[in-house]
Amino acid sequence: MTTLAEVLEIRTAEAAPELVEEISRGRIRCYACGHQCPIPEGAVGVCKVRYVRDGRLHVPWGYVGGVQCDPIEKKPFFHAHPGALAYSFGMLGCDLHCSYCQNWVTSQALRDPSAVAPPVDASPAALVADARRLHARVVVSTYNEPLITSEWAMAIFRDARAAGLMTAYVSNGNGTPQVLDYIRPWIDFYKVDLKSFDDRHYRQLGGRLDPILWTIRTLHEMGIWVELVTLLIPGFNDSDDELKRLTSFVASVSPYIPWHVTAFHKDYRMNDPENTTPEMLMRAAAIARNAGLCYVYAGNLPGRVGDLENTRCHACAATLIARDGYYIRSYRLTPDGRCPDCGTAIPGRWGANFAGQITSTPFVPGTRRLRTL
Repeated sequence: MTTLAEVLEIRTAEAAPELVEEISRGRIRCYACGHQCPIPEGAVGVCKVRYVRDGRLHVPWGYVGGVQCDPIEKKPFFHAHPGALAYSFGMLGCDLHCSYCQNWVTSQALRDPSAVAPPVDASPAALVADARRLHARVVVSTYNEPLITSEWAMAIFRDARAAGLMTAYVSNGNGTPQVLDYIRPWIDFYKVDLKSFDDRHYRQLGGRLDPILWTIRTLHEMGIWVELVTLLIPGFNDSDDELKRLTSFVASVSPYIPWHVTAFHKDYRMNDPENTTPEMLMRAAAIARNAGLCYVYAGNLPGRVGDLENTRCHACAATLIARDGYYIRSYRLTPDGRCPDCGTAIPGRWGANFAGQITSTPFVPGTRRLRTL
């Protein structure tokens, strides 16, 4: 019986030279993620999808593990073209192994025999054509960890940019200088999962804290629009002390970076903690505001978190964008991205006007007709 690894082996290309360093005979260092694996001949990296054979680093290419159309608010991006449809694709594999992963069917496909997500052959041109057919405005690499499949993502993003579309990563942020320089010319928005502010917790997930903090700082310095998400897990990362340290770090990079605190629900292999309550999210949001963050949002519990789904002007507190889940109820920003009440420039990537919302719910292309809201 053919294994998934064997199926994926024929769907590869040679790694981008920018992400490779030969460190000894038959041993290659990969710079796609913060592990910076030194991979010997015949072996795979931590991610399980980048491997060395015949002296070359082979990387995923030519397939998707899933495609879905999402409101951009689902990514979540709240300060990047609200209402836009995000054509989202993913491959297989991840450099972390979070026990609560909500995309484990794709991210853990090479580690977990119960994760079944067969690859579907695809081309950049076909994916971009499908995105345009569906009137998407953003193409997003997500569902698995996009950094470890950056060569394929950049091939798609080049076509997307040529077609007038924007591009984004939804990532764990475990980056390197080499991979951020590689993707920088072709990416518009970047969402980082800041999973904890404790290196011990990150090591439980298969990573380290420092590379994620470095990535956040560097993305901001590069001028790429960044939003951050922390999944609040009772007993794991929800202490007042950890949240104070985490949100103070974000504020030190920029108080205008949107921080989304979202609700954990029992999933995959983490079934011990209780589900996050609205009160827990609102407590975390209050800590973030006290730390100096101007744009704090609570997700996954629509209608139960007060005004923490809405965007308010950081100067005068006027409501600029009202949301119900992923649905945009009202939009008041001026064409140049300012508060209409006090004239303050609102950090983000805004269009000249609200371009409407095709859908406020995710869907798989081809399964139903789009509905204009």
